[in-house]
Amino acid sequence: MHVAIPLYPRFTALDAVGPYTVLAFAPDVTVTFVAAATGAVVDDVGSLALTATATYADVPQPDVVLVPGGPGTLSAMADAALLDWIRQAHEHSTWTTSVCSGSFLLGAAGLLQGRRATTHWGWLSRLATVGAEPVSERVVTDGKIVTAAGVASGIDMALTLLALMRDRVTAQAVQLAIEYAPDPPFNAGHPDVAPAELREPALRLIGAA
Repeated sequence: MHVAIPLYPRFTALDAVGPYTVLAFAPDVTVTFVAAATGAVVDDVGSLALTATATYADVPQPDVVLVPGGPGTLSAMADAALLDWIRQAHEHSTWTTSVCSGSFLLGAAGLLQGRRATTHWGWLSRLATVGAEPVSERVVTDGKIVTAAGVASGIDMALTLLALMRDRVTAQAVQLAIEYAPDPPFNAGHPDVAPAELREPALRLIGAA
C-alpha cells in the first residue's frame, strides 16, 4: 500500500506526523510526503519543516490519500495544483482521508458533497460550506473517505484506517509498538468535557475565535 501525504505551507505537524508514524510502522506500507515541488515545507509554527521527496506528478495514483490540516488550509483551498491532485488521486485511491481542517481541502476538491465528515471542533459548523454533513465524532467513515477531528485524532484515524487496510491485529500491533495508550493529565481535550472558560483561549490558539 502506498500512502501519499501532501504538504503545503503552514500545515500542522502532528496532523501529518501522527498518521505517518502509525502507517510507516505497518508492514508493506510505504508513506511518501508530496508537494508541488520537492524540498522542505515549513509548518504552522515556522520552526519545523518536513521534506517532500516527491511531486504531485510523481505520485498520481496512491492507494491512500492523507491530507493534513493547519492554519494554512484557507490559502491551500485556493491552490489549484493541490486540489487537482487530491481530486485526481481520489479517482484511483482505495481510501481518501484527512486530519483536522484537511477535510476542508477534500471539500474544496468536491469530494464531500452529501457525505458525513468531521474536523476540529472549532471549525465543525463551517464544514457544511464545502458540502459536507458535519458530524461531531473523532473519526468518521463514509464510503472510502475517512476524516478525523482535531490534530491528535489523526493517530486514531490512522489506526482505524490501518484496520480497514489490513486487519485489527495489525492495527493493534502497531498501537502497542508505538505505545499509544492515551492517559492525558487533564480532562480538557473536548469542549464537551473541558471547563467552559477554556473555549475562547483554545479558539484563539487555532485562529477560530
